Amino acid sequence: MFNNSKKDTVYVNLSAEEFKAKMSEPDTVVLDVRTAQEVDTGYIPNARVEMDYKSGEFAEKVKNLDTSKTYLIYCRSGVRSAYACEYLAAHGFTKLYNLRGGILEWNSAQN
Repeated sequence: MFNNSKKDTVYVNLSAEEFKAKMSEPDTVVLDVRTAQEVDTGYIPNARVEMDYKSGEFAEKVKNLDTSKTYLIYCRSGVRSAYACEYLAAHGFTKLYNLRGGILEWNSAQN
């Protein structure tokens, strides 16, 4: 499900530039699905709701999210965030965007 040209894809992969532009749209939430240790190494400024995809609490935290909002999701390299997008889609979320390449790509694009 990493090819967003497929019709059954439940989320859209965005470049770092597209992700940054979408962050300013109304009703948009940025989810950081990395571990706490990864978050400690840096994060996207002014855009952070931490929900570690690998934790046992992820599914419980998803229940508290508003399905009507737009979610921009990122991790280290874009793989876990893609899985998180798929999980959210399976639970009724429809406006999902994955940062292709994760924070590694974000950091490269900012330099």
